[in-house]
Amino acid sequence: MESVTLKSIDSQDFEFILEENILQFWIQHMVDHENGGFYGRIDGHNKLDAKANKSIILNTRILWTFSAAYQNNQSIEYKRMADRAFHYILNHFEDTKYGGFYWELDFQGNVVDHKKQTYAQSFAIYALSEYYKISKDTRSLELAKRTFQLIETNAFDVDKNGYQEALSQSWQKLDDVRLSEKDMNATKTMNTHLHILEAYTNLFRIWKSELLEAQLNNLIELMSSTFISEDYHLHLFFDDNWTLLSDEISFGHDIEASWLMHEAAEVLGKEELLMDIEVLAVKMVDSIMPGIDHDGGLMNEANPKGLVDTDKHWWPQAEALVGLYNAYQLTSNFDYLTQLNRIWDFTKTNLIDPEGEWHWRVDRNGVVIRDEDKAGPWKCPYHNSRAMLELITRIKSFV
Repeated sequence: MESVTLKSIDSQDFEFILEENILQFWIQHMVDHENGGFYGRIDGHNKLDAKANKSIILNTRILWTFSAAYQNNQSIEYKRMADRAFHYILNHFEDTKYGGFYWELDFQGNVVDHKKQTYAQSFAIYALSEYYKISKDTRSLELAKRTFQLIETNAFDVDKNGYQEALSQSWQKLDDVRLSEKDMNATKTMNTHLHILEAYTNLFRIWKSELLEAQLNNLIELMSSTFISEDYHLHLFFDDNWTLLSDEISFGHDIEASWLMHEAAEVLGKEELLMDIEVLAVKMVDSIMPGIDHDGGLMNEANPKGLVDTDKHWWPQAEALVGLYNAYQLTSNFDYLTQLNRIWDFTKTNLIDPEGEWHWRVDRNGVVIRDEDKAGPWKCPYHNSRAMLELITRIKSFV
């Protein structure tokens, strides 16, 4: 029974999707040979918008993805893509006057939005840390360190804990701190804290700073004590004083946080904390089970009264694959592998586009919704590539 279940999860399947479906799409379709770097957008009908603005989120996620992919398969193509992303970020997104990284450029590389979104600074750290692993370019490590110091100096709330959502170019307070038009204008958010955690974890792997260690430990404890509800879902939006502003449930973030928190605790290496987080991670995975639909797909959002968004977006499926396998590794409970197989089958059938990359979302009937990007500021080769890489590595080392 066990061998059949394990055999059905084949790392070669994930290798193929990673290399042929995801990475080749970005190599073949998103390199901007005329203006440098990468194009800003391909729409849901696979139409390129060569004059779309270029976002720091897209570019740092490209840098992280190809740096991580190179460590799995030393393809010179992947190294060239990572090098291209690094140099474009260095030459166009870095604010050499005030430090940190601009939010958005136009298609020719001119700054159109100077704000310092903490979420974006975190992704810069995450990507620069990963690039340093393959390049040993000290500029990337030093830039990651400086960005960490800027976050701690300007965005960390010394009195009440946590991190401010966004600041101006010169690191002053803003009235509108929203990450996107879909988000609440809240000064402290789960999403930003989760990705600071992710970034600090990656930086700590290569730089054993005492302050970084302390702040990573603080983030794990803050996530555990403040952001996670009694029923093991994440609270999403707070004000400066930690007043909860919403009751939304994001199934994708719940399961993403389950394994990222566990990863952070492993990297930190404190045994008692790790044991606590291992228990918590499994409970968070269990909490998302009502969001898995009859077809195996993970629905998007709920609230305490029930489901509010039954569409199935690409990234929660990707994060669920990792979270479920992580739960299996922690418990040896094959029920998690059963759910993983269901989500993977759903993803291959409904979301993976044979023309390359994954669709943004499908509705509950499995109909592809094409009014959102195939590639763009929020549709990057990050969630799905990372899921494939995590599963490849975990399966090879665990089975």
